[in-house]
Amino acid sequence: MLEILRKIVQEVNAAESLVEALQIIVRRVRDAMGTEVCTVYMRDPVTGRFVFCATEGLNPEQVGVASLAPGEGLVGLVAEREEPVNLENAEQHPRFQFLPDIGEERFHSFLGVPIIHQRDVLGVLVVQQAQQRRFDESEEAFLVTMSAQLAGVIAHAQVTGAVVEENLAGGGAPAKFSGVPGAPGIAIGTAVVVSPIADLYAVPRREARNRRAELRAFKEALDCVRADIQSVADNLGGELSPEDHALFDVYLGILDDSAIGAEVAAQIKAGQWAQGALSQVMIEHIRHFERIEHSYLKERAVDIKDLGTRVLAYLQAADKEVRTFPEQTILVGEELTASSLGEIPRQCLAGLISVRGSGNSHVAILARAMGVPTVMGAVDLPFTRLQDRELIIDGYNGTVHLNPPPEVKQRFQQVLDEDRALFRDLESLRDEPCVTLDGKRMPLWVNTGLIEDVGRSLEQGAEGVGLYRTEVPFLMRERFPSEEEQRQIYRNQLEAFAPKPVTMRTLDIGGDKALPYFPIEEDNPFLGWRGIRVTLDHPEIFLAQIRAMLKANAGLANLRIMLPMICNVSELEEALDLIRRSHRELLQEGVQGELPPVGVMVEVPAAVYQARALARRVDFLSVGSNDLTQYLLAVDRNNTRVADLYHSLHPAVLQALAAVAEAARCEGKPIGICGELAGDPEGAVLLLAMGYDMLSMNATSLPKVKKALRNIDLGEARSLLQEVMEMEDAASVHRRMERFLTEHGMEKFIHNPVD
Repeated sequence: MLEILRKIVQEVNAAESLVEALQIIVRRVRDAMGTEVCTVYMRDPVTGRFVFCATEGLNPEQVGVASLAPGEGLVGLVAEREEPVNLENAEQHPRFQFLPDIGEERFHSFLGVPIIHQRDVLGVLVVQQAQQRRFDESEEAFLVTMSAQLAGVIAHAQVTGAVVEENLAGGGAPAKFSGVPGAPGIAIGTAVVVSPIADLYAVPRREARNRRAELRAFKEALDCVRADIQSVADNLGGELSPEDHALFDVYLGILDDSAIGAEVAAQIKAGQWAQGALSQVMIEHIRHFERIEHSYLKERAVDIKDLGTRVLAYLQAADKEVRTFPEQTILVGEELTASSLGEIPRQCLAGLISVRGSGNSHVAILARAMGVPTVMGAVDLPFTRLQDRELIIDGYNGTVHLNPPPEVKQRFQQVLDEDRALFRDLESLRDEPCVTLDGKRMPLWVNTGLIEDVGRSLEQGAEGVGLYRTEVPFLMRERFPSEEEQRQIYRNQLEAFAPKPVTMRTLDIGGDKALPYFPIEEDNPFLGWRGIRVTLDHPEIFLAQIRAMLKANAGLANLRIMLPMICNVSELEEALDLIRRSHRELLQEGVQGELPPVGVMVEVPAAVYQARALARRVDFLSVGSNDLTQYLLAVDRNNTRVADLYHSLHPAVLQALAAVAEAARCEGKPIGICGELAGDPEGAVLLLAMGYDMLSMNATSLPKVKKALRNIDLGEARSLLQEVMEMEDAASVHRRMERFLTEHGMEKFIHNPVD
């Protein structure tokens, strides 16, 4: 069954359109189950009706014509119950609804299963038979499994339908793609698709500007690959058998002008650019070979892919002309990198969309520092088809809008205009202290990772650095930076902010932050080898970093050291011993300076419950609310399937935050927070009331938080906190906080999704 399932899913994935995908499904499922009829009904998102969309065994002329209302008939019953309906004599069921003209009157047995994607019923998959019998458990299980596997594929094909070629000239159905917020803000602009080097599956579709030039470039690339293959064949001529040597002749034959080369040339002549034509033809041939049963022929798919990749690499190398970018460029790619950002003039860059990656990806961190609205993890986005299309990015809610109706576009433009006006208004607060109406002072610090962050942070009035991500310089290199290289990096940060304090977190890798030269392969990385666990297992890395920090701090004395992912007291004591040892050794070497304050990040539940024990041993506590929320709720915040369950205002999170603040207060130690919650005006109000001594956030969030806290007094914040701590769900807390902000003239800080 698994092999049959795999083949069907593979074929459906290869389909060029939703119509083709559905037709493959009904044909293959009917054959696999040995039934007489297989039909797919798809729910129309506008009307809610279940449309007769594809069939094998019934009247194909009724496809797209016949439909059932929501809740109507057995199809409606399956969708309503969201579970299989298995009947040996369907017409005797009270919910049976006969559709004229589709030709199902002689079929009695009925098995229907819902097609569900992320809790949304997309349609119903039905098999029927003339013989009166109940489908057995194995048949039902197969169809349920098939439906579950195909749901994501169908959903992807459905949204891809909004950007098929026939709509490229303009128009097309509105489509909304979900991802995760990477950097806040709204962007309206034109898509520019970037592809990684020599990736056949990531080449954007676009028309050739000059067909002759594209054809010439393709032929030159072919000649280069032919020369490479011939050279390898000649070099290995004496080492290979005649049979093995003949393989090179096969490779050359594949590229021949009468074979695949001719197909690509035809695509170029039809108007496709060379890279897109090559990608389309090669992928089609790869999929063809992958579907072949014969193992030897099946393996030839690898050869086809290799040849295509070689040709593509030459095409990309030749395509180095100076590109012009639209005034409002939205950069789109499968996995954007920092280097891809550097190719675009900053004044043209309006937004970023990355199909892969998370809010913690390097490119997302950089985007927040630059103030560029970003959406990450938009896995359903058919990015290769978006070149030159107008898009809207909602970086607040992590959504991408294609072909939005005029009223939706107008609403986003309004939000964008309001954001710009708000930014101008907030600029006036840069040199003002963050003080509540009744005189409570709240220091506002920033999170940094790049030297580029420094200027923006100081411009926004940052009073210190609550989190310097030391892993960023590690991520940007091809090896571990030396102690001296680290010292220079840290010195630059410390000098830039001096005499303001700079809190440097020791190396925090693992989870979704893997060094390319130090890969960590784990089934469950967020619960695995990460943070302090890695550096304590490699004291040579930890000691070099601590020594570099202490050397960089000489003569400045504004360093604070912070330890991530502490789960128990023994880890903390081991790390403190290493820090003290490094300090003693440097004193002996003549490097003067006091031991800087050392603190612990509270970001796992264990640290919440041991907060007092940890506080006794360190100089300060700092809550990492992003990870803490993730671990408390058992939700990967970078997973779009469960992203709606991640909420920093969840009652359990608020209880934990309050408990840590109380523990720090009992031990007489200062407590700060450096997660995203600190940069949210709603969260900042509650953290103020809980007694947090410092809030650290992205530089772009600082003016909003300052504005919010200057508009309230501590007394009413504490009353509000008492109220929300009695609430039992995040939605209620969020609604109450929105009402509070509105009552205090801060409704512009509220960014609900635009539909």
